[in-house]
Amino acid sequence: MASTELDLPAASRAAPVRWRLPGGTGWRLVSPLALLALWQLASSTGLLPERLLAAPSAVAATALDLVSSGTLPEALAVSLGRVAAGCSVGAVAGVGLALVAGLSRAGEYAVDPPMQMLRALPLFGLIPLFILWFGIGETPKVTLLALGVAFPLYLNTFAGIRGVDAKLAEVADVLRLSRGELIRHVVLPGALPQVLVGLRQSLGVGWLVLIVAEQVNADSGLGYMINDAREFLRTDVIVVGLLVYCALGLVTDWLVRLLERRALAWRRGLLG
Repeated sequence: MASTELDLPAASRAAPVRWRLPGGTGWRLVSPLALLALWQLASSTGLLPERLLAAPSAVAATALDLVSSGTLPEALAVSLGRVAAGCSVGAVAGVGLALVAGLSRAGEYAVDPPMQMLRALPLFGLIPLFILWFGIGETPKVTLLALGVAFPLYLNTFAGIRGVDAKLAEVADVLRLSRGELIRHVVLPGALPQVLVGLRQSLGVGWLVLIVAEQVNADSGLGYMINDAREFLRTDVIVVGLLVYCALGLVTDWLVRLLERRALAWRRGLLG
């Protein structure tokens, strides 16, 4: 009888060849660097006119000029101050309202319907109304930021509170924990994963709102710098401002993820 593959010993059967790239973060930089090289090549050969998009070398030179002149650090400081104020107000409002709505049916009936109605409003459509109410100073910008930050935090915190295991509340009753101790030791730790997800979403929304808010009746900040550069067709300055926004978004998201790893070290996920 002819021998088949099943008759062969396991060691003699050839294993399938699998090609794998070596590990490391260096491979993640290949495609961005390739796109950067193509961008520079297209600009150098004239395929990409400077009036449409400045070359990477021009963007880098402009960034150095803006830093050395103090224009970029000053604009960055103003924008960070607005984000800090707006995110602080929005975070306190979002988490506080979620606690009221999540811990009782009466609170849910009182808070959740208005929040859902406000969430459906176009955020940027409120800008003219905020200017009429608060003028053209910092208040409408901070208020717009606070609204943008509050809704994701409210939704995620509310869902996290309602997702806490009821058996934990029963244990708290057995231990005769007070209302405050129940919230501090059971509700908030149980809802913390959802709260941190909401915080990441809120910070992302906050930077998007800031871009628009700083281009409306502003005389300082990154958005103002970009809007002013648009008037003079300075695409290099515009790209620098957008790259700073991207960097700030990545940094804040990394900080929240670092906080998440520290605060949720007790939780083991799918990947350990």
